[in-house]
Amino acid sequence: MRILPFGSHALLAEFGTLAEVLAHYRPLAAAPLPGVVDLVPAARTILASFDASVPAAEVRHWLQATAPDDDGGETAGAQVTLEVDYTGEDLPEVARLLGVDEREVVRRHTSSRWTAAFTGFAPGFAYLVAPGNPLQVPRREVPRPRVPAGSVGLAGEFSGVYPGASPGGWQLIGRTGARLWDPSREQPALILPGTVVRFTEAR
Repeated sequence: MRILPFGSHALLAEFGTLAEVLAHYRPLAAAPLPGVVDLVPAARTILASFDASVPAAEVRHWLQATAPDDDGGETAGAQVTLEVDYTGEDLPEVARLLGVDEREVVRRHTSSRWTAAFTGFAPGFAYLVAPGNPLQVPRREVPRPRVPAGSVGLAGEFSGVYPGASPGGWQLIGRTGARLWDPSREQPALILPGTVVRFTEAR
């Protein structure tokens, strides 16, 4: 871990891998330091923002002294189940890229334990990872100008669900009717970092 100042009231912890980020983020989020107002994980970093009453040295010590977990996120709290209609436009291409049939793509997606590593791109969009990268495929060579809300996609080591209609370059394998982002809810985002996501096939 390397810790860098990020303005006057934030520190940025850098890591070598996404797995290290997840292993450190879980215990930090579970036992936040009083005065730390936000903790934001990303692909290789965790940003800790704190108010003026907390010395930066105290936040640095907290980041360094909190031991990473080694349970692979088995103790994660929130869980979300999303029902998916697996008729995405790119499902045949994903199967071809992986050298399997379409039913095997669906089986891998529904049998994997996905965890929200971090959020970004659009409000409510979570980057989901699963042990072993069971469906690792490249992004589309030509992004689509409009991807419908609820589209379930794959790109690199990630799966994700588009919370609203937007441009996008992920491989689309299905669609869910779940609302990933709803400003009328107390917590607008359905999926937050650390949330465990299970996909089920619509019947």
